Amino acid sequence: MLDVCLLGTGGMMPMPNRWLTSLMLRCGGSDILIDCGEGTQIAAREAGWSPRHIDIMCFTHMHADHISGLPGMLLAMANAERTEPVIMIGPKGLFNVVRSLRCIAPELPFELRFIELDQNTEQYRLCGYEISCFKVSHNITCYGYSVTVPRKGKFNVDEARRLDIDVKYWNALQHGETIKDEATGRTYTPSMVMGAERRGIKVVYTTDTRPCDNIKRAASGADLLICEGMYGEPGMEEKAKAYRHMTMQEAAALAAGAEERPRELWFTHYSPSMLKPKLYLDEVRKIFPDAICGRDGMKKELMFDED
Repeated sequence: MLDVCLLGTGGMMPMPNRWLTSLMLRCGGSDILIDCGEGTQIAAREAGWSPRHIDIMCFTHMHADHISGLPGMLLAMANAERTEPVIMIGPKGLFNVVRSLRCIAPELPFELRFIELDQNTEQYRLCGYEISCFKVSHNITCYGYSVTVPRKGKFNVDEARRLDIDVKYWNALQHGETIKDEATGRTYTPSMVMGAERRGIKVVYTTDTRPCDNIKRAASGADLLICEGMYGEPGMEEKAKAYRHMTMQEAAALAAGAEERPRELWFTHYSPSMLKPKLYLDEVRKIFPDAICGRDGMKKELMFDED
């Protein structure tokens, strides 16, 4: 199971009724925060999510509306008695930006560990998640993120009994351990009793970009694609191109063009001038029927597929 909370949906500047674009994911007591613009700590509290359990912070890029809320969030985590290290992932130069922002939050009771990205795509396994980072097309270096909760294969009880494996070893084998039975001298490996890995849960987040193949590839097979839809009004295509952003229609076309269509598309990162994105949803759904206008505080519980 993966809990998803879209903390804010605004681009450029926070509005009276719209926080800046940010996402939180939660699985097994470990949280991921993606982007942290001004006011993100307030948006998290309004949504009922604590900063205490944020183990990983991912940043798409270094524009203020995606990172300027970091000092406040770090202090909120400290005040929530966080002591465990926090992993920060973002484009090359992240360490220097965070160091500068921390001049107003210099004392923290936890360590910050940095992963700086400089390749077209990079993959990491952290805190039970599989995180794929992919470069997108903005006017500065910018990354999108694909976050997967993997799912092990089924434990084959019949095979374990046929091999006469003691029940006390079953749990360890399910958790990937190799077991040597001292009484019999036999060695048991997980591959002997575990089936093929099953489909996990996949969420993809991308914003501040033109359409590009990396997004289309990442979106394939996603349970949820959260994608920039900065403009929805007719005639905004040239402005989107000039500022390296995306329209709702372009985002829908990306989702529709993925090799395996994502199951759902949420729009985010709206222009301050677009007050009612739902006005354009009917037309957008002609391109991708499962499109939804994201809103601040919107939540979803994603479950593993039934076998």
